[in-house]
Amino acid sequence: MSKDFSDIQTREIGLKKTLTAGQLGMIALGGAIGTGLFLGSKFAIGFAGPSVILSYMIGGAIALMLMAVLAEMTVKHPTSGSFGAYAEYYIGPLAGFLTRYMYWICIVLAVGTEVTAVGEYMQLWFPGVPPWIWVVVFAAALILVNAMNVKNFGTLEYWFSAIKVFAIIAFVIIAAWLVFFSGNQDYGVKNVTAEGGFMPNGLTGMWFAVIVSIFSYLSIEMIAVAAGEAKEPEAAVKKAFKATILRLLVFYFATLTLIVMIAPVSEIMAGGSPFVTVMQVVGIPFADSILNFVVIIAALSAMNSQLYISTRMMYSLSRAGEAPRAFGKVRKNGAPLNALLLSTAGIAVATIIYVLYPDEAFTMMFAVSMFGAMFTWFMIFLTHILFRKKLAAKGEKLGYRIKGSRIGAYLGALMMIAVTVSTAFTEQFRATLPFGIPCLILTVIAFFFVQRNKRKRGIAGGHDGAIAASPEDASAGGHAG
Repeated sequence: MSKDFSDIQTREIGLKKTLTAGQLGMIALGGAIGTGLFLGSKFAIGFAGPSVILSYMIGGAIALMLMAVLAEMTVKHPTSGSFGAYAEYYIGPLAGFLTRYMYWICIVLAVGTEVTAVGEYMQLWFPGVPPWIWVVVFAAALILVNAMNVKNFGTLEYWFSAIKVFAIIAFVIIAAWLVFFSGNQDYGVKNVTAEGGFMPNGLTGMWFAVIVSIFSYLSIEMIAVAAGEAKEPEAAVKKAFKATILRLLVFYFATLTLIVMIAPVSEIMAGGSPFVTVMQVVGIPFADSILNFVVIIAALSAMNSQLYISTRMMYSLSRAGEAPRAFGKVRKNGAPLNALLLSTAGIAVATIIYVLYPDEAFTMMFAVSMFGAMFTWFMIFLTHILFRKKLAAKGEKLGYRIKGSRIGAYLGALMMIAVTVSTAFTEQFRATLPFGIPCLILTVIAFFFVQRNKRKRGIAGGHDGAIAASPEDASAGGHAG
C-alpha cells in the first residue's frame, strides 16, 4: 500500500483539467438519464407494474447513499482513478485492481447496451434498415467525439444532457396536465390500480424491478471519475453531487408516476420506450417522433459519457502498471486515444449479438453488464467504511461531511448484496451471475499474474510497482517507468 495517496495522484497526471462544475453535473446526468430510464423502465414495469414507483424510490435511495460516500472521498482525493484508486489505497492492491477492471467491463458492456437501444429506437422511422447499421454509424461518430479534447467532449455532453432535461421537463408538464387538469377519465389513478392492481406481481415483482433501477441510476458515480479533469475539483464535486441527486430523483419519480397513470401496463409492455408509448396513447401529433428523437439523444449521451468514463478507468489501470503501457499514453489534446479504442470493445460485442440475436440483444447486454455495476457499487460502499475508519484512527477531519453517510455505507453494502443475489431468481437476469462470477474469478487470477510480471521486471513506482509519471512526460504522451 502506498504511504500517501498523492503517490497515486502523481502517476495519473497528464489529463487536462478543463471541465467546469456545470459540465461535470451534466456528464453525470448524461450517463444516468439514458436507456435505463427511457427503455429499461419498460422492463421494470413488466416486473412491478405500477409499483415500479416504489422500485425506483428504493434504487434512488441506494444511489443517494452512494453519492454521499463518493462525495466525501472525492473531495478528499480528486483523481481520475477515483473509487478504483480509493479501493487500492484503503483496502489493498487486489481491491483496486478488481474495482477498476470490473467497472471497466461493466461500462464497456453498458456502452453496448446504449448503442443496441439506439438501433431499436431507429426502427420507428426506418423499419426496413437493419438495426446493426445504426449501431455502427452512431458508434463511429461518438468515438470521434471522444478522440477530441475533453473540453469539446464536455461541451457536447452538456448540450446532449440539456436536451434530455428540457424534454423530460416538457413531458412532465404535458403529462401532469393530462392527468390532473384535462378532465379526461382515461387518465389517472384508475390505471395505477387496474390490470392486477398496484402490485400485480407482489412484493417479489416490485423488488426485482429494483435491479433494473440500479442499472438506470448507473453512471452517477462518473462524477467522481470526471473530477480528475475538473478545474476546481472540490467545489465542482460538491455542486455537481447536490444538483445531480435532486434532478435524478425528481425526474425518475415524476416521470414513472405519470407514465403508469396515463397508459395501462398492457399498452406499455406492447410498445417500445414507455415515453413514446404514452405519446402514442395520448395522440399528440408527431409527439412520438419528437420523443423518439429525444430518446435517441439520451442513449447517445449516455453512450458518450460511458465511453469517456471507461477510457479514463483504463488509463488509470495503465498508470498503475496493471494494463499495457500504451493505454496510459495521451495525445497532445489530452485524450487517451489507445484506452478509448480498447473501450469500444462493448460496441463490437453489441454489434455481433445484434446480428446473431436481434430480438434479445438489448436484454442480453443489459443482463451481463449488471454484475460489474453491482460489484462496483458494493466496493464503493466497502471502501468508504474503511476510509472513515482510517481517517478516524489518524484523527483527520473530513473536508466535506454528509450526515448519515457512515450508516449509509453499511446499509448500501447490504442492499447491493441482496440485489445481486436476487438476479439469480429472475429469468431476464439469468446471465448476470453465470457471466459475472467467472469474470470476477478470472480477474483475480489476472491480478496475481500481473503482480508476478511486475516483480519479474522489477518495476519501481510510487505504489506497489505502479508506473510513475511526471507532468512533462504525461503531457507529451510519454510514460515514465
